[in-house]
Formats: sequence, structure tokens, C-alpha cells
Amino acid sequence: MAGDRGQLSNDVNACVDEVIRRVGKEITLGLPLGLGKPVRFVNALYQRAKDDPEIRLHIVTALSLLAPKGGSSLEKRFMGPFVERLYGRIPELAYARDVSANRLPQNVQVSEFFFKAGSYLNNRSQQRHYVCTNYTHAVRDLMAVGVNVVAQMVAPGEAHGQPGLVSLSCNPDLTLDLIPLLREREAAGSPVALVAEMNKNLPWLGHHAAIEADRFDVLLDQPSSDYPLFSAPQMSVSPEDHMIGFYASTLLKDGGTLQVGIGSLGAALVHSAILRHSHNDAWRKVFDHLNVDQKFPVVREDGGTGPFEKGLYGCSEMMVDGFLYLMQEGILSREVYDHAGLQALLNRGDISEEVSLATLDVLRREKLIDSPLRAKDVHWLARHGIFRDSVEFKGGRLRVGDQSVEGDLDNPEAREAIETLILGERLTGGIAMHGGFYVGPEQFYQYLREMNDEQRAKICMTSVNFINHLYDHPFGDQKLKAAQRVHGRFINSAMMYTLNGAGVSDGLEDGRVVSGVGGQYNFVAMAHELPGARSILSLRSTRSSHGKVLSNIVFNYGHCTIPRHLRDIVITEYGIADLRGQSDEQVFLRLIRIADSRFQQELLKKAQKAGKVDPGFKLPADWCNNTPQAIRRAVAAAEDASLFPPFPFGRDFTDEELTLGKALKGLKAATATRRGKISTLLQALRARDDEGRYGALLERMGLSDPSGLRDKLDQRLVIHGLQQLETPPDTGNSKT
Repeated sequence: MAGDRGQLSNDVNACVDEVIRRVGKEITLGLPLGLGKPVRFVNALYQRAKDDPEIRLHIVTALSLLAPKGGSSLEKRFMGPFVERLYGRIPELAYARDVSANRLPQNVQVSEFFFKAGSYLNNRSQQRHYVCTNYTHAVRDLMAVGVNVVAQMVAPGEAHGQPGLVSLSCNPDLTLDLIPLLREREAAGSPVALVAEMNKNLPWLGHHAAIEADRFDVLLDQPSSDYPLFSAPQMSVSPEDHMIGFYASTLLKDGGTLQVGIGSLGAALVHSAILRHSHNDAWRKVFDHLNVDQKFPVVREDGGTGPFEKGLYGCSEMMVDGFLYLMQEGILSREVYDHAGLQALLNRGDISEEVSLATLDVLRREKLIDSPLRAKDVHWLARHGIFRDSVEFKGGRLRVGDQSVEGDLDNPEAREAIETLILGERLTGGIAMHGGFYVGPEQFYQYLREMNDEQRAKICMTSVNFINHLYDHPFGDQKLKAAQRVHGRFINSAMMYTLNGAGVSDGLEDGRVVSGVGGQYNFVAMAHELPGARSILSLRSTRSSHGKVLSNIVFNYGHCTIPRHLRDIVITEYGIADLRGQSDEQVFLRLIRIADSRFQQELLKKAQKAGKVDPGFKLPADWCNNTPQAIRRAVAAAEDASLFPPFPFGRDFTDEELTLGKALKGLKAATATRRGKISTLLQALRARDDEGRYGALLERMGLSDPSGLRDKLDQRLVIHGLQQLETPPDTGNSKT
């Protein structure tokens, strides 16, 4: 019957048949962001649309993940074995590959609200079909475009003692809010279909993410074709990234809240937070070398320098793997509870997580419970671990087994009996991490799969609308969220920052979209609403483009993601600019202070010409040492180079691949201009490996025995690139 739900099938084409039977051939398909896309079902539905032009398929999603292919012949040689090793057993998203190659059929359209950074800059179709929205508005916008099918990869519950349940695991972010809205649409007479694709490789996570399997109409369960999860490999962390992460770690408040994004800047922050906690002496040497507390007073006011004795609580739309490293180190250990009054008492220190009779007295004083205790009090106290879960309320008394206790907190005998028989030991149900979605390296997924029940219970994957703003939500109202998110530090990255305080994170001034707004605006706005919270935007001070070094702190720019009235804290590798509440002149000067010194004078001149800075202002001498050399000295101040490694949390690249990657990166930089290309080609033609020093590296590139002219040139280029790694940098005295 059409109204049946929870239909189980091991045939993906039968699932497609059922969806078409339910909704017809006009299909608007909503897919999760990132990892949770049900690849088998989506590929089968897309193939059906390719075969049947009567089907109109509109896919609405975000972050469609594809294995990298490489652009040039050298990049393809380098990426080939790496991609096969990491992604060889994972089916590719067919529609995403066709989008990338501009070969979608006429009856299929793909709209995304967040791209992998830079992936579609030159794809006109995707630029046209991009949907600009905040993450928290994505559900609203999906409903507005008429989504009638939602499909998602889920974890089956049977293996975890949860028959009849599935876990939304990596993507409850939108689905939890979409399901009831789609059911309302169905009840109003519009057909819908909800599809779940089981994959036992997906980690099981409970709490809000665990839902009844029959909330889906169709469930594809084909264990023989369960595929590995798409992994995002660890990227290297440069010395500049490490310094940005270090400065960010000085702003974390013990007992506070942390949100952080993906990428090397997030990894750098997590690494420095661990250094601060576990190797505080070494961390302090860098802190003192940089004279952080004198240069940037905001650290004294809003940050910290000691270990995290109270711990941090994670509240982040994306649960990056770094949160698990923080959990392993005992940093992500501040647990929050789903009752605003209880949480407020913990925040003030009126109670602790250790339970005693004094806990009951405080709860009674705050009118959270009554005396004599009532049934609802007993139920509430047991739910939070204040009473043992075996306690019942019967006949007006507390009962444990065959023993009965009076619930009068003023009665000394009753109090003694409650302390002996009734009280629990610690609060239960605390959450150390609320996340909306996750994607990361394979070791991250493996760790999630191997967690024990106690560890797993500390993580709650949930709705992004619960996490990303303060409005009331079925999982918690504004009062609860504010109580949980004390000393919030919401840390995100930007591409550029303008001197008047606007952040550029998602697009270019010519209108092209680089990535998307995602949840950045949400967290920035929330930081301005929560008492004691701060928004921190981090960015590298410079970038290279067509062989030139450019400043990422700019006088102005024709696009912004975060408006200037929401300016707060900005970090580069050269320090911290505290902009909140400052005059325009101070905002301009504080940003110039953390810009690369090669661009400071030019930025100052433009600011003075615009009348934003006193024309008599001169750059102080201690501002003018913002150079790459200064970064190297700061890293060296740790007296142990291993404290700031390029891969602090492991890597997917082999030693050979790292060497080749550096060589190819050098070649790409050297050939960024026409003159550079000619010079590099001429030098490469003379390059030889007569002693066979690079034999293993050339073999890894498939160039140990080149046959055609293209292959021979590629071999020479690789040899030249490897030789350049061993050549001292050009001081300007070379005659070439």
C-alpha cells in the first residue's frame, strides 16, 4: 500500500521503483550535506533519470564529495595511487562527477548551498544553480523548492542492541527537522517519500540521532554492498597556521564552550589547545616569546593560559575529528544537561556533579523540587542521576526494592535514609559534545565505531537548528542554550578581511561562489547575543596568486559574508585584533597591526586618505616585524621542533608522497607566470638524475621509464622539482 512505511528491500532498483510509484516522475530530492548521502540509491535514481527523459530530477544538497583527480598530467600521476588507496572501494557519486564534468542530462538539475571550497569557481552551471542560504534556513528553503523525496545513509540498530531503530549518525542536522515537515505536507495531500540506506560502516550514535526505522518509507538494506565511508585526509599545518591556532588557543576560557571548523586552521587550534593543557611549560615559552598578554590585552580579559581543569564543552555544527582528540586528552570534559535550572546551578557552582543531600537542599531552595517529594520530583531526580534509577514513587513514599522511605527533606530520619538508600553518586545524562554533522579521516570514523557506550553517550548528534542559534527548538529553548553555552568561543575561518571590519568567507566580488555561508553567520551573530561569548575569525595574512604575494587584509572588497557591524575578534599569524566596540580608527589600526609588514604601509596610506586614521600616525616599530622569518622564530621558541609538526594528528600521505607533493607545489608556484613557465621548462630540460637518487620517487610517479615526449618532459620536471628542494633559496644574486 502507498501509505505503508518501513518497507525493507535489498534491491536498490526496487527502492527507486517504489519512490517513483509514491511521488511520480517530478522528483525534488533532498540529500544531506557531506558524508550522509546514500550513494547506492542516489546513483540508481540518477541513472533512472538518465535513462528516462520523462523524469524531472532536481537534487538539492550541499558539499557533494568527490575524490580528487588532479589537473595537470603530473598531478594526475601523483593523485592516482593515492586516490586508489583511499577511495578505491567507495562508489563515486555519479551525479557529482557529471556536474564536475559539465555533462548533466537536460532533465537533471543540481543545486547546492555549500561547495567544497573553490571546487566550482569555474563551473557556470553550478554557479547559476547555487542557493545562498544560512545553514539554519536550509530546511525552510528545501521545503520552499518543493522537496518531496529525502534520502539518507543511516546506521542500522540491530548490531548495537537497538532493533527497530536507525541512527542518522553523521547527518541529523537537517533531517530531524525535515521529517515532521514532510509528514505535514503528506497529510495535506502532497505525496512524499523518505528513503534510508543502511550501512554498517557508519558509526552508531544515539540520543537525538537514533530514530524509529519506520519513520522512513523505504529502507535499503544490502549488507553485501556496504561501502567504506568517504574520508577527508589530514592536511598539513604550516608554521603560519600553527601560529594562528596558537593565538586562538590563548582565547579559550576554561569551563567554556568551543565551536571550530574543518581544515588546517582548526587542526592547529586543537593542537595548541592540547599543548596548553598537557605541555603547559612549552606552550608558555611561546606565549612569553610572543609577549601575548602585553600586546593583546583581550587574552587577559577573555582568555586563559593554564590547563583546562574545568574542561570545555563542544557545540559545533560540524564535529571535526579534533573534538575527539580534545576528548581523549581530557579537555572536552565539561558536560551540559538538558535542564536550564540545573545547568545554571552548575554554572554558578551552587551544586557540583557529585550528588549529596546538599544537592537536594539547593534544588529545593531554587524551587526545582518540593518537600515532601512528589512523583514528578522523583522521576526528574532519577532521570538526572540524583536518585538511583531503581527508585520508584508509590503510595506517597520512595521505594527501592522492598524498602520504603519518607520523602520529607525536613525529617532527619528520612534524610539519613535518603542518603543511604536513595541518592545516586553523580549526575547522569551529561553531554560533552553537540554536533550537527561530521566528516573526517578514516581513523576518525574508526574511533567513533570503537567507542564504548559510556564514551558514545557523551556525544549528541542533533539538529543544526538546535546548535546554530538561540531560538527555541523542540530539543531546547533559548534559556537552556544560554545556560549551556557559557564563555562561547565560536572560531571560523575567512579568506579576507576588510579594514572597516567586514569578513569575506564565501565568495568573490565578481559574484562567483567559493564555498558558502554555511553556519558562519549564525555563530557570529550568536556570539554577540550570548553573555561572555566571542566570535573569532581566523585567516592567513597573505596568499599567493599568479606568482605574486597578496595581502588578505584589504582596504575594501566588493563582497562580504560577515557585515562590519558584527566585527569582533580577528586572528592572523601575527596576532589578535579585538574589534568589538571599537571606533573605526581603532578597527583600522588593529587590523593593520596584524597584517603582513609588506603591506602595512600601503594599507595605512589608504586608511589615512579615506580619513579613517589620523594623518600624522606612524607605524610603531614593534608592529613592523610581521614577516615569515618572525613566524619561524616563534615556532623555534618552543625549543622542540616536534611541538609544531606539519601533521599533528597523523597523515594519509607516505614519506615519498610528501616529498613529491612539496616538489610539485614548488613547480606550480614557479610556473604561475608565463615567464616562470618558460624559465622552469628550460631548467627542467637540463635536469638529470644520473646517480639514480630519485629512482623510487620517479617510480611512484610512473616515470622511471618514460616513453613519449610528454612523459619524458614530466620526468625532467619532477627531477627539477626535487632538485629545487635541495637548493638554497635564491637571494637575488643569481644570474639566471
